[in-house]
Amino acid sequence: MQFKPIYGTLLPLVPALTSGLLLFSAFPGPGLYPAAFFALVPLWLSLDRISSKQAFYAGIGTGTGFYLPLIYWICPTLTEYGGLNPLAALSCLLLLVLYLSLYTGVFALAMKKIPVPDGLVPFWGAVAWVALEYIRTYLFSGFPWGVLGYSQYPNLVLIQAADTFGVLGITFLLVLANGSLVIAFKAFARRAWPGKTNMAGLGLVMAVLCAVFIYGHFKLAQVHGQIKGAPSRKICVIQANIPQDQKWDRAFIDETIDQYSRLSLQAIPCDLVVWPETALPFYYGMDPVPSNRVDALVRKAGTFFLIGIPAARPSDHGFLYYNRACMLTPLALPAGYYDKHHLVPFGEYVPLKRLLWFAEKLTAGAGDFSKGETGPVPLTFGTGTTGVLICFEIIFPHIARDFVLNGADILTTMTNDAWFGRTQAALQHFSIAVFRAVENRRSVVRAANTGISGFIDPSGAILEKTDIFTACALTRQVPVMSGKTFYTRNGDFAAQACLVAFFLVCVVKSMKKKFRRTL
Repeated sequence: MQFKPIYGTLLPLVPALTSGLLLFSAFPGPGLYPAAFFALVPLWLSLDRISSKQAFYAGIGTGTGFYLPLIYWICPTLTEYGGLNPLAALSCLLLLVLYLSLYTGVFALAMKKIPVPDGLVPFWGAVAWVALEYIRTYLFSGFPWGVLGYSQYPNLVLIQAADTFGVLGITFLLVLANGSLVIAFKAFARRAWPGKTNMAGLGLVMAVLCAVFIYGHFKLAQVHGQIKGAPSRKICVIQANIPQDQKWDRAFIDETIDQYSRLSLQAIPCDLVVWPETALPFYYGMDPVPSNRVDALVRKAGTFFLIGIPAARPSDHGFLYYNRACMLTPLALPAGYYDKHHLVPFGEYVPLKRLLWFAEKLTAGAGDFSKGETGPVPLTFGTGTTGVLICFEIIFPHIARDFVLNGADILTTMTNDAWFGRTQAALQHFSIAVFRAVENRRSVVRAANTGISGFIDPSGAILEKTDIFTACALTRQVPVMSGKTFYTRNGDFAAQACLVAFFLVCVVKSMKKKFRRTL
């Protein structure tokens, strides 16, 4: 057996996998968020010693080392609730990991194939990584889970810049830091002081990072001052902890209503009570007996209720089903509703259903929902307004932006994370909401069936949160801020600029190569 070819093939994967595991360690679960500042360095340094083909595979290796432990929870979710056998669930997980890893593969290939002066390496790397994360956010319905910037949710000083550049702006800074370390390590390996170009590049990187931390320090103090002078709303979130295997069993409807009633009556008086996504396991308003019980509870509490419900309406092709958030007045009268707009493929609907008929059982536990048509219109409770993001909608920054642009003075997200079990997925999901608070300078209220529920203030500070798989009611005064941030008004303009720059550089490089071949 020849070991040298195998050795030569596997050796480049060692730094690649190291980078992947370091990236994973920066996210909730391990929670070593400073690792994101240097996680890409092993991969990046290894690119000089390998071919372009090996660089692409090394990038895929980094993605595999990162995404496989980050989203492994998809496998038990598909097995337990999707009805798939373990082998099929594992295949789905590996296919998704491979897809996500293609982006890191393209990043590594771009760093290898498109050389730039060493002083510009950090900026080229940051442009490429952000462009690819922006594509991943929207392509094929989008799956921006694991966007690098989200790792910094505990780093309150750094993430204040998200009110200008969004979470992808934080990603840019992290890759910039990684690139500057690459330049420094290369200079150290050569035992030579970096040249003028390199020093200029390093100096610019340091200036940018210092400016962002200075901005964050002063902005944090400013926002805290604004919070102290802002009005507030007293809001309660209900975490009923209904087991997923009982949630849609009609035999447990009375028990479910009893649980929500008991917890909700503990919370009053307050301005708004928030129940999680699809809290009611029946069609509110269409099933009269349980609906009347809910109405009686609301009237007894004498306050506004925001409740997650499944909804249905007749159409020419039968019934259409919606994942809905319904606002009820203290008299139990509907005051408005929002239907989930961004559905989860294979979780709430099956794309290309005629071709993928075998995948329908994946939606059996959650329902086969239709895309909402209500749009990002805030719901009113008393003198307050709230934008409602249902489940995975919180991971898409533009949805929260649209609600705030339309007048929401707080953001509410309701979800059912029971699917995730006792994995780190619930904390990953919760941490993403921190950035929606900072980007728009709005308080975020989160109600989850099994947790994590809690409150986040406009600075991104987590005011209070629950443990998972506990039944409880949290009540808190949350600040209500007005005005619109630069990010709210302009969105991901910087990420879009990175995307344009990335494609222009790639096209110019390709044209130059083609032109040289014709000479």
